[in-house]
Amino acid sequence: MTQLVPLFIDGVFCQSESNDWLEVTNPATNAVIAELPCATDEELERAIESAEQAHYLWKEVAVSERARLMLRYQHLLKEHHDELAVLLSKETGKTTVDAKGDVWRGIEVVEQAANIASNMMGETVENVATDIDSYSLIQPLGVCCGITPFNFPAMIPLWMFPIAIAAGNSFVLKPSEQVPLTAMRLAELFEQAGAPKGVLQVVHGGKQQVDYLLAHPTIKAVSFVGSVPVAQYIYQTGTSHNKRVQAFAGAKNHMVVMPDANKQQVLSNLVGASVGAAGQRCMAISAAVFVGSAKEWIPELAAEMAKVHPGVWNDDNADYGPLISQHAKARVTALIDEGKAQGAKCELDGSQCKVEGFPDGNWLGPTLFSGVTTDMAIYQQEIFGPVLVCLEVDTLEQAITLINNNPYGNGTSIFTANGAAARKYQHEILVGQVGINVPIPVPLPFFSFTGWRGSFYGDLHAYGKQAVRFYTETKTITARWFDDDIPIGPNMTIQLK
Repeated sequence: MTQLVPLFIDGVFCQSESNDWLEVTNPATNAVIAELPCATDEELERAIESAEQAHYLWKEVAVSERARLMLRYQHLLKEHHDELAVLLSKETGKTTVDAKGDVWRGIEVVEQAANIASNMMGETVENVATDIDSYSLIQPLGVCCGITPFNFPAMIPLWMFPIAIAAGNSFVLKPSEQVPLTAMRLAELFEQAGAPKGVLQVVHGGKQQVDYLLAHPTIKAVSFVGSVPVAQYIYQTGTSHNKRVQAFAGAKNHMVVMPDANKQQVLSNLVGASVGAAGQRCMAISAAVFVGSAKEWIPELAAEMAKVHPGVWNDDNADYGPLISQHAKARVTALIDEGKAQGAKCELDGSQCKVEGFPDGNWLGPTLFSGVTTDMAIYQQEIFGPVLVCLEVDTLEQAITLINNNPYGNGTSIFTANGAAARKYQHEILVGQVGINVPIPVPLPFFSFTGWRGSFYGDLHAYGKQAVRFYTETKTITARWFDDDIPIGPNMTIQLK
């Protein structure tokens, strides 16, 4: 019998009474492994009410005791690390190594939640006026909500609810309907760690359920990770209901390759950063910008990428797994075909990839394009597959201009042996996270994590407008203002102080 995924409401794992169920499939076979309920309005209401009642009690618990809950939780997560990785692999298709990394990066965030007291400190100033002192307090908001994607079913939920709960909030988690099993196991272990009833709820569903959460007046804050259109929708809908919203969106992350870089280091890092996890990472490198004579390395890059092969999660020789769904594969292959039609040179084509013994899997081999220009769909869109596009420029200044004019700004990196070039790039690039001779600059949990421009919807998008700065060839800085995606005024030259 197919597994029925439960809800986790008011501290109890319970079967939904919904008449609307979704299939959860194994990406390597497309066989159905579970059925997922789209929670009813009554079930969602019950979860939110339980979270609200739990918050009234939980916020009064000493911050040190909330931290001890996270210490117990991270201990359980470490004990069950390998088990979680296997479960995660079966529902996402990730290789075991990749799945273990997913779980471990989540554990690191729980460890940071165990240090929550240092993040809860306020500020005090004596004598702000004669005989008057002033101080500020950091207090929990109330019921928070997290809407998480398929690609990191352990790490991203663990980005969200441990920090929020340690800070004194309660939390409603809506994991991706494509990978719900890992989230349910995370909730089980959280309960075993001694979490009070109601501080964590897990509900399931699609857009209808998300809309209910976004509109509910009890929910005070929303965190989301996913695609750009959905991030925009989450941000606009949540803020229109007066909620705090942080929505991490898509990306087109660039790696700049200078001619003085270590060639073998570049090739090795570029292969892993572009096709690892089947390219289904918001921090994947999907565009390589070769400066000057570095473009001569592209044939060798194609040869190195050709050595990489997908496979099933427990195949020790597999470098990455399948795409998450048939729909995802169809979308990526359509973009590959469009890239060829628009004149890019396909140096390596993985669209006909097969894996022996698994004919129905969502397989896609490494794919490499050269001769790509900024007006091509394969450059303009986030592909979210094992596809790397290569662009060529003459100078570092041209590379910086190209990247700063891209609508995304999640992460970027430069490979160079020149300290001045690295400093110039780090200082002038308008992207959220920058790596120097590091392919994917993901910070540890005690640093902030965010993108810029179309890669993040939060405080920078107040009033529905976004300021984007561009460096032009002449070093003039301009700003464009957007309302939704529609320019509401001409380009304006501004002076930065």
